[in-house]
Amino acid sequence: MKKILIIEDEENLLQFIRLELEYEGYEVIIAYDGREGLAIALNENVDLILLDLMLPGLNGIEVCRRIRSSMDNTPIIMITARDSVLDKISGLDSGADDYISKPFQIEELLARMRAIFRRSEIPLINKNLSFKDLELNLESRIVKRGSEPVELTKKEFDLLFMLMKNVNRVLTREFILEEIWGYDTTIETNIVDVYISYLRSKVDGKEKESYIQTVRGTGYVLRD
Repeated sequence: MKKILIIEDEENLLQFIRLELEYEGYEVIIAYDGREGLAIALNENVDLILLDLMLPGLNGIEVCRRIRSSMDNTPIIMITARDSVLDKISGLDSGADDYISKPFQIEELLARMRAIFRRSEIPLINKNLSFKDLELNLESRIVKRGSEPVELTKKEFDLLFMLMKNVNRVLTREFILEEIWGYDTTIETNIVDVYISYLRSKVDGKEKESYIQTVRGTGYVLRD
């Protein structure tokens, strides 16, 4: 039985989600504020966290950052009433795996949870990937270009991993969006362009050859 932590201060919504998840066979732990939720996340072995953005005590962005800074890779779905692209980027860039806006249908939330569980259960076949002088270790989540380490956020790492395991294959924005940000996501495809820009600035720098190529009107590719 998978264990889900819900960190949400809106009582009615929290209890609604809890009842639906328990009906689906999940074990549920609840927290009403950021500090309590963070303590549970760091001390309990949970399989997924549903995290509200606006919380008393400690907001969802900070909770997510502290979880990730502790090297905890538990999947996190951010839940919030705020729906701007900037808010989505902030939530995802802090380490969240997906983002769902209120109000939402419980079926959509369940589908996103299932998608995350499917991705996390894929066996690690190739733990070490390389492209020219770029190296990626999936197990340690370390990236290097030459001898220099490249510090990436979780989403940037996942995006680079997808590109490196599909060398010479053009990946559409829609494909990247669904694979990285989840099933039936409402996030706009331009967030892919934003993250590609972030990734290029870190991987390529100013004086190195740019590896990530844009295929106009389609998407992106790493080509030998």
